[in-house]
Amino acid sequence: MNGVPTLAIVIPCYNEAAVITETARELLAELNKLMRDNKISLRSFILFIDDGSSDNTWSLITELNQQTFLVKGVKLSRNFGHQAALLSGLLTVNMRVDCAISIDADLQDDLVVIEQFIEYFQAGYDIVYGVRNKRDKDNFFKKRTAELFYKCMNVMGAQLIFNHADYRLLSQRALKSLAQFSESNLFLRGIFPLIGYKSIK
Repeated sequence: MNGVPTLAIVIPCYNEAAVITETARELLAELNKLMRDNKISLRSFILFIDDGSSDNTWSLITELNQQTFLVKGVKLSRNFGHQAALLSGLLTVNMRVDCAISIDADLQDDLVVIEQFIEYFQAGYDIVYGVRNKRDKDNFFKKRTAELFYKCMNVMGAQLIFNHADYRLLSQRALKSLAQFSESNLFLRGIFPLIGYKSIK
């Protein structure tokens, strides 16, 4: 695409009061760096989706919003689940940005690759998958059950990207296609490979 893209970073949250301030600090540092380097538009922002938290997650999101216009929030009426909260966030930013990156609130994913995501988007990719190269922090049981999960899902016809969770970039075109799915219980990791646009991992 031509010009500097507007980016939204979308983060579903459920009882994340213990980490959300640090998460915002790290993401704001990355966002400001990208804006200083003219990689993304000054209209870019972070969107937290509070998925019916019972702790003070929402009050912390509100405080962050009061501190900077770069942080926005949506509060769901109750706990709908991670995938529904993420979908809600992606559909909220759909018409407001050129691309969106989804990431979990615990920031287990490498923020350094966000700049690479943007570069791939500028090169014409509609979907950029964040894939873990290593699972060093996972114990033996978690590693093996994760491998079994991907194998089983692929046998059943789901075209999942191995070692990919919910860390990805989506272009506005991909977001619009996502909005066309009418099912209420979407498994997003299984949906994106079906959209069919140019992707990379």
